[in-house]
Amino acid sequence: MPNEADTCRRFVVPALTLAGWDSAPHEIGEQRTVTDGRILPVGKGFMRKPAKRVDYLLFFNRDLPLAVVEAKASAKHVASGMQQAREYAEFLGLRFAYATNGREIMEYDAFRGSEDLVECFPTPDELWARYRIGTGFVEDEDARKLLIPGNHAIGKDARYYQRIAIQRVVEGVLRGDRRLLLTMATGTGKTFVAFQICWRLWSARWNLRGEHRKPRILFLADRNVLVDDPKDKMFAPFGDARFKIEGGEVVHSREMYFAIYQALAEDERRTGLYREFKPDFFDLILVDECHRGSSRTDSSWREILEYFEPAVQVGLTATPLREDNRDSYLYFGNPIYEYNLRQGIEDGFLAPYRVHRVISDWDAAGWRPDKDMLDRYGRQVPDDEYQTKDFEHVVALRARTEAIARHLSDFLRKEGRKDKTLVFCVDQEHALEMRKALIDLNQDMVAENPNWVCRVTSDEKEIGRGYLGKFQDLDTTDTTPVILTTSQMLTTGVDAPTCKNVVLARVVGSMSEFKQIIGRGTRVRDDYGKLWFNILDYTGSATRLFADKDFDGEPARVTEEEMNTQGVVEHPAEPDDEAESALMASDSPGDAVAMGRLQPDPADGPRKFYVDGGEVRIIGHLVYEIDPDGRQLQVASYTEYAARKVRSLCPNSRELRSRWADPRLRQETIELLRGAGIDFEELAATAEQPESDPFDLLCHLAFNAPLRTRRERAQRLRSDRKDFFDRYAPEARKVLEELLDKYTEHGLAQFVLPDILQIPPISKHGQTGEIIQLFGGAAPLREAVTNLQNLLYAA
Repeated sequence: MPNEADTCRRFVVPALTLAGWDSAPHEIGEQRTVTDGRILPVGKGFMRKPAKRVDYLLFFNRDLPLAVVEAKASAKHVASGMQQAREYAEFLGLRFAYATNGREIMEYDAFRGSEDLVECFPTPDELWARYRIGTGFVEDEDARKLLIPGNHAIGKDARYYQRIAIQRVVEGVLRGDRRLLLTMATGTGKTFVAFQICWRLWSARWNLRGEHRKPRILFLADRNVLVDDPKDKMFAPFGDARFKIEGGEVVHSREMYFAIYQALAEDERRTGLYREFKPDFFDLILVDECHRGSSRTDSSWREILEYFEPAVQVGLTATPLREDNRDSYLYFGNPIYEYNLRQGIEDGFLAPYRVHRVISDWDAAGWRPDKDMLDRYGRQVPDDEYQTKDFEHVVALRARTEAIARHLSDFLRKEGRKDKTLVFCVDQEHALEMRKALIDLNQDMVAENPNWVCRVTSDEKEIGRGYLGKFQDLDTTDTTPVILTTSQMLTTGVDAPTCKNVVLARVVGSMSEFKQIIGRGTRVRDDYGKLWFNILDYTGSATRLFADKDFDGEPARVTEEEMNTQGVVEHPAEPDDEAESALMASDSPGDAVAMGRLQPDPADGPRKFYVDGGEVRIIGHLVYEIDPDGRQLQVASYTEYAARKVRSLCPNSRELRSRWADPRLRQETIELLRGAGIDFEELAATAEQPESDPFDLLCHLAFNAPLRTRRERAQRLRSDRKDFFDRYAPEARKVLEELLDKYTEHGLAQFVLPDILQIPPISKHGQTGEIIQLFGGAAPLREAVTNLQNLLYAA
């Protein structure tokens, strides 16, 4: 019976070719992969789920797909593939979808909301004409500009969501929209999207006045790193058209401008440099990280955007709508496209992460000074109970900083001392203290690489930026900093693709900032083995914010640990609920003053109290897992999680045994469990049952069945079913017995044919073909091994 492949080969490709889709610049994208496949934790490693793939994408040109085609076998109804085709079309931002069984074609037109049978596929020009009418681009000149290609010389094509974002902004600009907003998670390529938008409009010679010239574009941000990096790297194809406004210098002859607000804004020393440009000088302004600063109604930078009111302004943000960024949405309007952290992880374009919640007793229960305690400078520390949000703001506790540094050092010794790590501290001084503590605890690494740990804050200026550049570099090793300590400087705009650890040594008050910080680790680099990252949370920020109902990206696993003053993790009783609740409810760092906390007056000397003594104690270790809807954290162990997954597949041990005895069904079950993140080797280690058969371990955990070792199961088969072995000739019987010995020692993988026949002692019976003939052929051998496995799991 003809299958889908036959439909594709015999009908779909010829029909699309007949319609003209295979002639340049049009293209048939056959079996086009559109995602990378979600990365899942499996044991100590990771695997990818299958990537999402469509049968056919129909491209009008390289940057503009117009339709998706879903093919089904000829025996199926033509409409059986329509729902899937429509889902793919919606996912890819397309307006046309087709389903076919080789005999009939059904078309979905999103502009009309209709599903109709059609005689043949439309030609590219026919579908393009319908697209133009549907989107309102009926004028030939506007349509021409819409088809201007992006820049493909930079060596990377747009991902599906980037293509949607670029196309929607370009269409909006050409349509005459004045304010546009894109919401895209950190690490999903906002800079690439911004570049392609600028390139297409620049190449199309679009401008507000309709003159025959290229547009004047301003790329605006609030930090130098956010404009210097794009200007020098991604936007390099603009060549001499680029110019950065800085140092009070104004040039009017370029087309691609870069600036930070501070360089343009008015201050006590000068009037705003932005006034050196006419209000209508710029045709397009891209505002990076627009949720910060400029779009707030009370921001002094807002006047810059208002001054350039005639320009089309495009806001770029990683943060969905919340109370702390509402002004951005009021100014730019609702996003014309959103791609969030959860979707990026689901598609496999962003790295998942493990969260390690590490608690000192001072963080869990608070810290109170001894009576009449004096700090490092001889000042009496006010008697009060200080919480995590006060540490390093009101009172600096050296023992706590050293304990965090010691725990982090031990973690790196276990996980990888050359894994790049960002440590976010409370302020620049805290970052300096953390750097010193890490140096003292890792002198062997510092001797090998003097730059193993560096501080990067605004105080370091160009030196710090040099360290940052080396940290970001993928190819340098000997002088590359492995650890950077920082406070605010690296929370955003820093592309560090190989960063494996993000450390929170300060409270993160807002979801916006939290997403920016964890975004430092979300880049995926398969070629460098970077598929996931760790969040080490020493303040409770991650655990608290993961529980936020608006959080949109779940961790792969969350663990909670508690450490002593030496930074050593201990596992006694669970933490006090009240103390932990208080910690989870802590507000932003600045709230210490608002709550009436005493804080030293900078005019009187050091701005906080410095306590150098004390002892930090430990209280427990919790493991968190994500519940089925992927949002709430719940306490669970790895074994409990595995048991739940087994019961979801098989309601009782009888059904699991039936599936396990059949090699095909067993492999299917193993893959399903593996897809859920269950690795038998790690499960056996966690349950402290390394000698158990996976089947017995699963039955024990899920159904409380008696636990057997592989040796016990094999011995029972030998003693109870001698008749099975006796039916084979002596040498063939010896092969089966050796297979059973292999299973006893190493487990299920030893039943894989024909590979196992090439491994001693089985290989001593001859070449693979000779061993097969001991059983009378390949089919009898497979039958013998299958029966061996069936009997192995019969009891």
